[in-house]
Amino acid sequence: MTATVTVPASRGWQGWRDWRSWPARFGTSWRRSLRFRTLTLTLGLTALAILGAFVTMALAIQNDLFESRVNQVQAAVARATASAQDALDSAQVDGDPVALDALMESAITSTTRQAGTDMVAAFRVSDAPSAIAPQDFSLNGLTANMLSDGLRERVRGDAEQRWWQSIGLPGADGQVVPGVVVGQQLIFPGVGAYEFYFAYDLASEAQTLRFVQVTLWLVGAGLVLLIGIISWLVLRSVTAPIAAAAETSAKLAAGDLGVRLGVHGEDEFATLGRSFNAMADSIEAQIKELAELSLVQQRFVSDVSHELRTPLTTIRLASDMLNDQRDTFDATTARAAELLHAQVQRFEVLLTDLLEISRYDAGSVQLENEPTSLAHLAEDVISSMSQLAEQHGTDVRLVAPGGYSPVDMDPRRVRRIVRNLLGNAIEHGEGRPIVVTVDSDQNAVALGVRDFGLGMTAADAERVFDRFWRADPSRKRTIGGTGLGLSIALGDARLHGGALAVWSEPGRGTNFVLTLPRRDQPIGTSTPIPVDPGDDGASLNDLGLTQPITIAPASLPADEEARS
Repeated sequence: MTATVTVPASRGWQGWRDWRSWPARFGTSWRRSLRFRTLTLTLGLTALAILGAFVTMALAIQNDLFESRVNQVQAAVARATASAQDALDSAQVDGDPVALDALMESAITSTTRQAGTDMVAAFRVSDAPSAIAPQDFSLNGLTANMLSDGLRERVRGDAEQRWWQSIGLPGADGQVVPGVVVGQQLIFPGVGAYEFYFAYDLASEAQTLRFVQVTLWLVGAGLVLLIGIISWLVLRSVTAPIAAAAETSAKLAAGDLGVRLGVHGEDEFATLGRSFNAMADSIEAQIKELAELSLVQQRFVSDVSHELRTPLTTIRLASDMLNDQRDTFDATTARAAELLHAQVQRFEVLLTDLLEISRYDAGSVQLENEPTSLAHLAEDVISSMSQLAEQHGTDVRLVAPGGYSPVDMDPRRVRRIVRNLLGNAIEHGEGRPIVVTVDSDQNAVALGVRDFGLGMTAADAERVFDRFWRADPSRKRTIGGTGLGLSIALGDARLHGGALAVWSEPGRGTNFVLTLPRRDQPIGTSTPIPVDPGDDGASLNDLGLTQPITIAPASLPADEEARS
């Protein structure tokens, strides 16, 4: 029976209500969601492009409005001043102040009407006193204080040229509105030149510009929103099959072999779905076939091992009898009886290991836990293997700063692990000292077996727990190993919820570390004994038999009880 994976339409957004979590959630979504990342990039780049285009358009419109208005007022001022100057040139005043005042009034009236503004000011250029010259004036708020010194200097210095400048003008509600002022000289007969200034407010242009800017911003926001919606719809149609494929792959990798992708249509995603489903079918069939073969192999090993028990028992009894009587045989027959007895014992150990491996493969191994002190267990194993160590000329030392308090474990299996590790260290330690370390912390107890033999390469250390694997096949076994000991030891460690790790380096030896949890909880990555011993010893040539380290007492000290 197969299952089809569909991606939910929405992931909960309730967590986004707390604004303080936005940075963390944004980073998580950016890393984990292709749709979110693509949509964010699309909206960001689109917003930047629209912002750049609209800012450019707004500036261009602003400049065009301003330049058009300036050109317009300059043309109006030019017409007004030209007409007024013609009237002034043809007037006959003969030094009459009344006639000059009337002429000034006429010039003001004509220029304001033709220039299209009532904000006008006039100032006499010459500072020399005159009894007949008309007085300076300003109309409708245009005062001399509003004009810059630079503008007035330029108007005074050139009677033919018009000059303009942007200024701020008082508005109706007291606010300052943008404006422009145009200045030019007018020559009055008998009294000389006057500076005439015409001011125009740009309020209507500013209002037009604000309207254009608001329109551009609204259009830009609408475009970003529209592009975002379109992008989301397109991305949803594209990423939904990808998300379904990713979720299906994760379930398939987790062991759910019946999960499949939904196939719709005949496009590229449909082709991908059909190919993925075909691959999943092939993987499921091969895994089932391998599982059946593995089951057959397990049954074969188990059945053969059990079937060999009875004839092996008979052979062992016969070999024991021949071995006991070997002193009555001639030398050749006695040696043959002795070899037969040793090989039968080795075959019995191999058969026991095979049965244990078959139990692990079948998942039928059960622990028989009881409170046990790992330090005392290690001391017992060292004592039981002291004769083997003496035969190899090896000095085995126990260093136990911790590990005395009882911990629930299967003592038979842990003892088997320690015997296996210590036996390998004795066989491969080249007669140099072996240090067995026991320590503990609040979460775990650990035991390390450190030898200073030839060591192994990193590639060999990775395969050291493989079944029937040997680092040096040509090396002769001296203690009758079967090649399954470390594999069984690793299984025993994992069965306790612990770990068995190895460090080795050619020329520096090997260090095995067994770590067991104090309680039914994961041990994590830390261990009371480091796997890598660091620079913990001298060169091989400097190592030899030294005085034994004093073994910690069997009784549990008060401070150790508190620390453990």
